[in-house]
Amino acid sequence: MNSPPVLWIPIVAAILGAAIGFFLKAYQVRQANLKLKDQGDRIIVDAKEEAREIKLQAKDEMLKVREEADAEISRRREEVSRSEDRLQRRQDQMDARAERLERREQSLNKRQSVIDRKSNDIEKIEVETREKLEQVARMSAEEARQFLLDDVEKESRDDMARIIRQVEAEAQEEGERRARKMVADAIQRVASEHVVEVTSSSVPLPSDDMKGRIIGRNGRNIHAFERAAGVDVIVDDTPEAITISSFDPVRREVARRSMERLVLDGRIHPAHIEKIVKKEASEVDRVIREAGEEAAYEAGVPGLHKEITKILGRLKFRTSYGQNQLAHAVETSKLAAVLAAELGADVEVSKAGALLHDLGKAMDHNVEGTHAQIGADFAKRYGVNERILNTIASHHHEVEQESVEAVIVESADAISGARPGARRESLEMYLKRVRALEEIANTYEGVKETYALQAGREVRIFVKPEDIDDLASINLASDISKQIEETMQYPGQIKVTVIRETRATEYAK
Repeated sequence: MNSPPVLWIPIVAAILGAAIGFFLKAYQVRQANLKLKDQGDRIIVDAKEEAREIKLQAKDEMLKVREEADAEISRRREEVSRSEDRLQRRQDQMDARAERLERREQSLNKRQSVIDRKSNDIEKIEVETREKLEQVARMSAEEARQFLLDDVEKESRDDMARIIRQVEAEAQEEGERRARKMVADAIQRVASEHVVEVTSSSVPLPSDDMKGRIIGRNGRNIHAFERAAGVDVIVDDTPEAITISSFDPVRREVARRSMERLVLDGRIHPAHIEKIVKKEASEVDRVIREAGEEAAYEAGVPGLHKEITKILGRLKFRTSYGQNQLAHAVETSKLAAVLAAELGADVEVSKAGALLHDLGKAMDHNVEGTHAQIGADFAKRYGVNERILNTIASHHHEVEQESVEAVIVESADAISGARPGARRESLEMYLKRVRALEEIANTYEGVKETYALQAGREVRIFVKPEDIDDLASINLASDISKQIEETMQYPGQIKVTVIRETRATEYAK
């Protein structure tokens, strides 16, 4: 049974649509391929054109570089040619100069020959003349030379001694005048008080019964106190007082304050003693720090390290010949500032060096070495300036003084220690210093007698006139003063006077 024609129409239409779509798609693909091929051909043509232009530009650049290179080579060749011409001219000049020098040398050789002949003739005449003079004078040339030298030496030594005395007198007069003015101005401007107090280790007691409580049963309390404070407690017949002894002034101060606190409190037993000593040690540390900071502020030296101000504050409890060392340091700093300003030196370096110059005295009982070197080494660890370190280390001439500020610090130290009322000196130390001065002078040959005068501020030396002349007297005074400076420590200055007396005695018969 055949299908109706109506059913075939959609099928045919679908087939025709699919065929038409296929051919349209194939046509679009072919058109796209043609378009891409055209684009590729255009890109290739453009690339070839660009490559040709680049090649032409490269050729142009190469030609330009070659032209520049040729020009540079030509310029260098011209410079080399000119240099060769200059060298050739210089060589010609050198050859001409060498010829002139050679002719001059020949001329000098001829003149030298003539001079040598004349010199030989003069020497012969001189020998003949000397022989005739020796015959007339009845003295050889060596004897005559020695006679003249002795005569000239004697006159020269007298003249030298007179000139030296004159120059020294003028320099001393002018120097003393200026120094007196400068020192007087400095002292007046600082205007510090005389020393009137001496650090005491005596502790007053309300009654003698307190001594027994301090000692305790079988010495228990006093031994505990000595162990805790690190001092020696002396209980003697002194009424209503005990004595505390220690080489460390800070430790002695802690012990003194602790003992006064215990006496006031009345509770004296080992446990309470240790508690009070620790508390007073902390309090003394606070006092030390505040004293160091106050000294730095008063001297006008800011920026010091805390450890330096702490060690500086320890000088509050240190004395030398009755002079408080912290007050001495501040006074020396002020004097150094005034002197530095007058002399045009560095005021800040002078002030700082003077304030710290005795820093080592707060540690010299614990560290080996001189206090000047100890103080300089300690200050160096905390970044103190090298110029200030030299003023500290050299103020007793243990190292070389490298600046005028070091000399100013030394002078200010001497002024502070030597001014009236600054220091006290025991009779034993005074006699020892006077004997040392006389012994130093007596070690020199030609010294007859030596006397130390004015409390050791002057040494008068009598010499044998037949052994020591005027010039030797001046040299002797200088040598003795240098030895005193090198071997002794003293405030201020010591005057050395050498006296030479010549007496002529005759008898009329």
